[in-house]
Amino acid sequence: MAKSSRRGFLKAASTTAAVMAITSRLPLWAEVAPAGSVKVWGTFRDRRYAELDPLAWKPATQVAADAIVLNPTATRQEMLGFGAAMTDASCYVLSRVNDAERAEVMHDIFAPTEMGMNVCRTCIGASDYSRTVYSFDDSAESDPELKKFSIDHDKAYILPMLREARKVNPELFLFSSPWSPPGWMKPNGSMLGGAMRKLNFGPYAQYFMKFLEGYKAEGVAIDAVTVQNEVDAEQEGRMPACLWAQEQEIEFVKSHLGPALRKSGMPTKIWVLDHNYSLWGRAIGELSDPAAYEYIDGVAWHGYVGDASAMARVHDAFPQKNAYWTEGGPDITQPDYQTDWATWSETFNGIVNNWARSITSWNLALDEKGRPNVGPFSCGGVITIDDATHRITRSGQYWAFAHYSRHVRRGAKVFATDGLGGQGANGMVSHAGFRNPDGSFVVVLANRGAEKQVQLVLGSSTLDVHLPADSVHTLQWS
Repeated sequence: MAKSSRRGFLKAASTTAAVMAITSRLPLWAEVAPAGSVKVWGTFRDRRYAELDPLAWKPATQVAADAIVLNPTATRQEMLGFGAAMTDASCYVLSRVNDAERAEVMHDIFAPTEMGMNVCRTCIGASDYSRTVYSFDDSAESDPELKKFSIDHDKAYILPMLREARKVNPELFLFSSPWSPPGWMKPNGSMLGGAMRKLNFGPYAQYFMKFLEGYKAEGVAIDAVTVQNEVDAEQEGRMPACLWAQEQEIEFVKSHLGPALRKSGMPTKIWVLDHNYSLWGRAIGELSDPAAYEYIDGVAWHGYVGDASAMARVHDAFPQKNAYWTEGGPDITQPDYQTDWATWSETFNGIVNNWARSITSWNLALDEKGRPNVGPFSCGGVITIDDATHRITRSGQYWAFAHYSRHVRRGAKVFATDGLGGQGANGMVSHAGFRNPDGSFVVVLANRGAEKQVQLVLGSSTLDVHLPADSVHTLQWS
């Protein structure tokens, strides 16, 4: 036998032995060949979430060296859902579409039978994606008793759009984040940049409570809040932003916001950090304070800096606390804005495989210029609505979301998918598995590389899947 052939034989034998060892540890039910066909949806080339020919499981006679082994018994977190931010800008863009056109858009995005987006973000006052800079207590002087507090700004188009969304999807989970407290609460007297002033922690907790009460009175209950969007990003005073030291966030949660929420009886949850993976050490530090831990439901994460594995580090340290991915969106100025679905799906697979219970994009909808915007950054919406024609353009991120939100139900459990060939790195195939509450299985495969064939292994059965270059595929079976 030639040396190269012998190496190939030994590699194949070793791989097969490894897979058989893995499958031998699965429970008896997994050894039974899965019943029925596997439905398949794909996005690649000119296909957009297209239903493809079904596939069939077959008995495992040979296992590929780069097979993906599914282990539905190794369950992880329970999924909350998927969605996008309904910013001031997004709600304004949606409000400018006539009723019939908007009803069609809202049905597509939120209806459980369509995209089914069900975890969306709102802003407590202005973000960089607002038409103007505003808070709910704009005052030229200090107003600790919040006599000038008002949510009237949001009654024009934000609250109506939120009510419409929840009418289409009654299970819509809303969480809200401030980009800045009112300017009078900060030493610089402005919502643009600056830092939080500790003496206003008490009034700021009541500011949160008045916001929650005001929204609830308008028929829009908020399910969770974060203390501050991007706690250590001052943005050089170019947009609404506010620095919060780690010890400040701990103090605010354990001595002010947490007790205020508990006293009110509201079920609204508190999420901390709301910033990048690179700050995982800060998240551990905040959860290490017993008094703050008591009030914190979980950590909100952004993916701009660092790696998704940071979420797993925090989970390993505090397994009872949840992880939520709360911001990240497309750039409308990039040439692949409409076609980067495989990149986004690879990102999403990394997020769910590192314990996040939800994925919420940045702006749901913006105009063709990525506006309205009072800040310095260039973003795009999950969808773009042309200001003049109302023509809708769907981003690559939209098509990536379709492969998850249309199949993965609230309460689904993420399960282990192990790539023998090291998939998920350097443009190779990434993967994520889910088991829905109804017992059905969902696997999402993202291929950022060249066209290839992959093999899934489930117990003593295998499934061969053809993946075109730059593609996303969802497989579902019962």
